[in-house]
Amino acid sequence: MKYKDEIEKRKTFGIISHPDAGKTTLTEKLLLFGGAITTAGAVKSNKIKKTAVSDFMEIERQRGISVATSVMSFEYRDLLINLLDTPGHKDFAEDTYRTLTAVDSVILVIDSVNGVEEQTKRLTEVCRMRDTPIIIFINKLDLEGRDPFDLLDELESHLNIKVRPLSWPINRGKSFKGVYNLHNLQLNLFEASKTKKSDQILTFKDLNDKELDTILGSDADQLREDVELVDGVYEELNREEYMAGKIAPVFFGSAVNNFGVQEMLDTFVEIAPTPLPRASNVGRIDPYQDKFSGFIFKIHANLDPNHRDRIAFLRICSGKFERNKFYHHSRLNKDLRFNNPYSFLARDKNLIEEAFPGDVIGLYDTGNFKIGDTMTEGATFEFQGIPSFSPEIFREVVNTDPMKSKQLEKGVRQLTDEGVAQLFIQQPGSKKIIGTVGELQFEVIKYRLNNEYGASCNLVPRNFHKACWITTTNDKQLQEFVRLKASEVAYDKDDNPVFLAPSAWMLQMAQENYPDLKFHFTSEFKTAKEI
Repeated sequence: MKYKDEIEKRKTFGIISHPDAGKTTLTEKLLLFGGAITTAGAVKSNKIKKTAVSDFMEIERQRGISVATSVMSFEYRDLLINLLDTPGHKDFAEDTYRTLTAVDSVILVIDSVNGVEEQTKRLTEVCRMRDTPIIIFINKLDLEGRDPFDLLDELESHLNIKVRPLSWPINRGKSFKGVYNLHNLQLNLFEASKTKKSDQILTFKDLNDKELDTILGSDADQLREDVELVDGVYEELNREEYMAGKIAPVFFGSAVNNFGVQEMLDTFVEIAPTPLPRASNVGRIDPYQDKFSGFIFKIHANLDPNHRDRIAFLRICSGKFERNKFYHHSRLNKDLRFNNPYSFLARDKNLIEEAFPGDVIGLYDTGNFKIGDTMTEGATFEFQGIPSFSPEIFREVVNTDPMKSKQLEKGVRQLTDEGVAQLFIQQPGSKKIIGTVGELQFEVIKYRLNNEYGASCNLVPRNFHKACWITTTNDKQLQEFVRLKASEVAYDKDDNPVFLAPSAWMLQMAQENYPDLKFHFTSEFKTAKEI
């Protein structure tokens, strides 16, 4: 356990939510409390002429939404916190799903007005698949939202997880007065402020203290009743159950007003896990192993448009990463050295000399990396569970400026390498077909091709039901299938055959008529094939 002290200083988590629940705003307030920034920029405020720190792409700043995962690090209470802010929009769910493979816990943001929404359920299901520990922050208490007990019932019934409130709101909307911290018995009185931290905190070990009536008036009795009901209905927080993803602590607040955030952050650093083991094809890799290992979960081209750079984001899983040291690329079976590894605060990069399990670092990439690649200190193995998903919406790339063909080719290749979409090549004519899980991704791709590569194109709809990767041990049957289904077969960037099924019925018929062919709906099969 060479690096025990460094590992136990680190907490790596993601923030997830349905769009507009306040996720990016909460991210900024956590950075504010961590001292990484001194003034938060409200995402949609016209009064504060500053965009969110975590939104680093121009299209994000224009639209006020997150379309790519941002990586940020800050220190809080002698800990190093690695925070990954994910897209909330369902069209970018694949980026969020992959990001969740790189974190050890999550904070789920719920809009107190709308409660549990569609994307909330999907993201929670992904967390439950991996038993990821969840803390819930119920946001927008400064608005006239739902009854807190109704929200808790909805969380348990819709997300299939037990909850335990650790703070409790005193009214909501215009009459919102603050939150009572059930974890450490402190009362935090509400003061609307979008740019500074609240420090008006009073301690009440006994809620029957008469001073509480002086401060809250008639609301003091309601608080006493609510707390008594909470303690009677909801069981005490069991950290082992939290670590297993079976129970979620719940906090109430208003992220835009910096309220209720610190109570959650203080509890997070107390109970959230330090770096956890990761699954690989040779068993679980423990973070306390001496030898370095990590995996690429995200690639981003043109993080700095002035330098046309391409950054691969690596989650360190074990050992110690050192600048200028050679590490083994398992898929390519070759050694690589990195002169300029970086840590991030959104667009701001800091050169690092070393990093440890839990850290997320950026590596300059000249085209060596794909999402899911494993780096090690000599051993050859692959981390698992970082798939690409079968797309369901398809567009053919049609070049509208033949003079910019090279720029278009480079842009399409690099952007699809990032994982925002799948690229399939169809013959004859090397037609490029882009597949995504959401319509908005095409808007982002077209915008970035134009603004980052100077390439223009039309994205023409293609009527396919689903893309399925094909594997088989019967080469003759595969050759027959490719010959008869030539107009519906394409190849991905690794030359794996893909069936672009025109309909669900035709996919079913293909499965029945070609029993030796396996049709895969994620790219996980590649890991087994490449080892």
